[in-house]
Amino acid sequence: MVIDRSDMRPWDAQIAFYLIYPLRNTFITPNYLTTMRLIFGLLAGFFFSIGEYKYSNIGAYCFIFSNLLDHADGELARLKNQITTKGHVYDLISDALVNISLFVGIGIGLMHSSLGFYSLLMGIIAGCSIAAIFYMRNIIEKKIGKDNARQPNKSGFEAEDSLYTLPVITYFKLDFYFINAAAIGAPLFCIYVIKKYLELKE
Repeated sequence: MVIDRSDMRPWDAQIAFYLIYPLRNTFITPNYLTTMRLIFGLLAGFFFSIGEYKYSNIGAYCFIFSNLLDHADGELARLKNQITTKGHVYDLISDALVNISLFVGIGIGLMHSSLGFYSLLMGIIAGCSIAAIFYMRNIIEKKIGKDNARQPNKSGFEAEDSLYTLPVITYFKLDFYFINAAAIGAPLFCIYVIKKYLELKE
């Protein structure tokens, strides 16, 4: 598969487009994909919460699949001309639930580590910060348009694409360091997005 360099969409959105293109004339709807995204995202959080190596790896791949589906539903909606306000709201709610579930699940799974209860607190902070980022970005998109509100990216890679490294993180048992980095990085990026939003209101 060749990614179009002239396409402004992130690379994962382009991959999702090619994967769901055959579904354009089927009974499958964008909301069906959103539901699948939500299910696999919640499963990811559940598997991480078990706190065992095998299940953390399964959870990582569940999340990757969920993330691709997050782009696939939007691409299918455009292909089928089925973009609706209700579908968009459902997508936003799913984004929030999946991200909170992921980090809370990782936090619960790490409660047996030296972090103890703090790992859960760190998971809540990271998950809620990322959910807030998605919410604020949606508000910004409504004000200035989706194209103008795109995240800074390099060669089609966005900051959130760092989550695609989850299988590597779990394979090498780096969950401990990941939750520490997320608990610091996510709130900082959230502050950056809020700052951009406040600048728009001036």
